[in-house]
Amino acid sequence: MVVGRDLAAVVGALLILATGWSVIGTVVVPRRIRSRLPRTVAIAVDATFHFVADHFDSYEPRDRILAAEAPIQLILQIVAWLAVFEVGFGLLMWPFVGTAGLSGAFEQAASALCTLGYLAPRSNPVAALDSLAALSGLGTVALQIGYLPTLYAAFNRREALVTLLDSRAGVPSWGPELLARTHYGLGTGVSAVGELPELFKEWERWSADVAESHTTYLTLVNFRSPRALSSWVTAQLAVLDATALYLSLLPDAPGAVSARLCLRGGFTCLNSIARARGFTIPDEADPNVGIALTFEEFRDAIDRLARVDFPLERSSEEAWLDFVGWRVNYEAAAYAIARAVDAPPALWSGPRRHPIPVIPPLRPATLRSGKPPLRAPE
Repeated sequence: MVVGRDLAAVVGALLILATGWSVIGTVVVPRRIRSRLPRTVAIAVDATFHFVADHFDSYEPRDRILAAEAPIQLILQIVAWLAVFEVGFGLLMWPFVGTAGLSGAFEQAASALCTLGYLAPRSNPVAALDSLAALSGLGTVALQIGYLPTLYAAFNRREALVTLLDSRAGVPSWGPELLARTHYGLGTGVSAVGELPELFKEWERWSADVAESHTTYLTLVNFRSPRALSSWVTAQLAVLDATALYLSLLPDAPGAVSARLCLRGGFTCLNSIARARGFTIPDEADPNVGIALTFEEFRDAIDRLARVDFPLERSSEEAWLDFVGWRVNYEAAAYAIARAVDAPPALWSGPRRHPIPVIPPLRPATLRSGKPPLRAPE
């Protein structure tokens, strides 16, 4: 029996060390640390929320349900850490609590972790472990509380540019729509294509910020935008598609360097996040593999640009190969993330877990025309 208690104490000490490293690695170390406990919680929460969401066929109720997934994951993450700490400290205290037994050891550990102190320690070793358990419980909660402002600050930075894109690229965002609206100046009749290089610079910086924050704090990937049809994934994809179209259709256009840097920053961001989520993404994309987007879909988008007199310098056939060469770098990662988080089913954004009809970007009527809203072509 004594040997069994000693072995249990060793197991308890190992649990305490592993859980402590999980807490520190998740909320303190400024890089992604692989920890099974938060990963297990994330998988369980994700499976539960998608099981409930899959009972709805339209997107809006699914989005309302999934909006609570990330906050619930953060709460259950604390609960899991504290639960493992209690098991660890209970096993570690077992040899020192005498006749109280294993149940008494767990009760003593719970008293210490909650810092309530309703059970006084009966020996010096238990008193020392009580203090350590109290520090672990209080420290875990304090670190998690301090972790939240960092998460929400990164979320707010991400969403600011996504919100600005809603007027430029429609909701849900679509790359060709971004180019079309920019050219006709949102109804002013004055082309703003010359402003695109500045937009590319902003999204290059945005990609660097999101890549750093979302690979370090993976929970952010599941934080949804305040608006149901907005998403950081579809917004990023729309900007990258618009940039690839810009380079493919206007080979001599100004700002080519900014466009290329935007693309590189964008697909580096998406690929890094996809790998952090466990998806297999090649280090170097092979253009010969091709893309899931079809040439017919691409040609329909070029027709959309032609209807607003976008300055097309190349035909669909001429631009297609260059566009494929760019899109192959980010399509797989973008589709994998969009499917995993159940992003709005925007045009050119790939399939979802649950079959949902594609939602084209809404084009609101202007006050001058009084015409009903139009939707982009399917």
